[in-house]
Amino acid sequence: MNVSNLRAMQRREFLRRASALGVTGVAAPWALNLAAIGEAAAQSAPSDYKALVCIFLYGGNDYGNTLVPYDQTNYNAYATIRQTIATPRDQLTATLLNPVVALPSGRQMALAPQLSPLMPIFNAGHLGVLANIGTLVQPTTLAQYKAQSVPLPPKLFSHNDQQSVWQASTPEGAISGWGGRLGDLFMNSNGNSTFTCINVSGNAVFMSGKQAVQYQLSTNGAVAINGITKAMYGSQACADAMRSLITAQRSHWMEQELNRVVSRSVSAQSIVSTALAGLPALKTPFNTANSLAAQLQMVAKLIAARSSLGASRQVFFVSLGGFDLHDFLPDQHPTLLTNIGSAMASFHDAMVEIGANNQVTAFTASDFGRTLTSNGDGSDHGWGSHHFIMGGAVKGARIFGQLPSVSINGPDDVGQGRLLPTTAVDQLGATLASWMGVSATNLPLVMPQIANYSMRDLGLFA
Repeated sequence: MNVSNLRAMQRREFLRRASALGVTGVAAPWALNLAAIGEAAAQSAPSDYKALVCIFLYGGNDYGNTLVPYDQTNYNAYATIRQTIATPRDQLTATLLNPVVALPSGRQMALAPQLSPLMPIFNAGHLGVLANIGTLVQPTTLAQYKAQSVPLPPKLFSHNDQQSVWQASTPEGAISGWGGRLGDLFMNSNGNSTFTCINVSGNAVFMSGKQAVQYQLSTNGAVAINGITKAMYGSQACADAMRSLITAQRSHWMEQELNRVVSRSVSAQSIVSTALAGLPALKTPFNTANSLAAQLQMVAKLIAARSSLGASRQVFFVSLGGFDLHDFLPDQHPTLLTNIGSAMASFHDAMVEIGANNQVTAFTASDFGRTLTSNGDGSDHGWGSHHFIMGGAVKGARIFGQLPSVSINGPDDVGQGRLLPTTAVDQLGATLASWMGVSATNLPLVMPQIANYSMRDLGLFA
């Protein structure tokens, strides 16, 4: 192998590895655009703009107290199983769902009372519930699970691994996620490919593509490299010298790649800052003391600035932590749900305000669900869970998929109320990708396991 080919291979591998920095954790601002790719010709955002917003709930959200059985028979079963952590039924009356497609066998479900801000959105048909969704390799029955006769997701019930499987279809160590792989297909149609995948919560493998790289910013906007964007030690000459040093052409390919990326980061920071400064203030209020609301407010501003950023298709990532509630669930989970309800309602209203509601779809995700059984003051690691999908294009006021039996050792339970998912993350990803405009032929590029499923469209969109 000649030297030039070796260097080309090293450079490609460097870019692939760099895109995985931090995997599902938080990375430093210097990871801002590491390994960013070439830009397409600048252009304005077309009228068919679309965006996805992944709201990841780190720690494993407790499904049992997020979507609660309300009909008397199933509520009694729920309360008996959950004991000290069950939500009192009289607190659920105001959040009782009335889906446009009635649930079978007279079942009724209610949102947690803290999610009441989502009720008007559900009733207006812009919010749906995804029942019992989780990581799978292929459709799996309880008998197959018990017999271990089909492939199962690796390292079930492990936080880091299941976060990665949700986001990337492979366990911890994955270097591309399905949000980033979706970005791969659209980056060249954007006027500036840097702004295809945008992360407002740090770094996540979900947003890393095989070419697309997540652009990271904070809730205050683009992260500046202060040593070169303003006077350094009181000296502009010093700042200019530093800028020259870290952006100059280099002979070694790694040095050159780093300097090229820094140059692009400086340029991107200027573009974002200018675009945001030129926006009128959003009228929709966000409670910025709520970290999730602050992140979604920044996403709303970036979507409002889509023309200035030259964006046609975008994927965003925000997150909220604290859901690993083995203890103190009755005290802490309601606060987390309050933050979700407030943040998502404000984001919905902001999308309506800027006229982008039909073009933006937000959805929640989490490591896994939790056990239906109580350990006394909390719940333990589970598998399937309930999630939300929101946007003007969503066929809302529906509960999609199959609601599980409220029972222990029932037909959906692998133990302690850990749900065996009846809808796969792959199916959700394929449905969202199709809505974004990915062809059936290219769906395996986004969700490699989708060939295992005959149903590749969950019917979420009108």
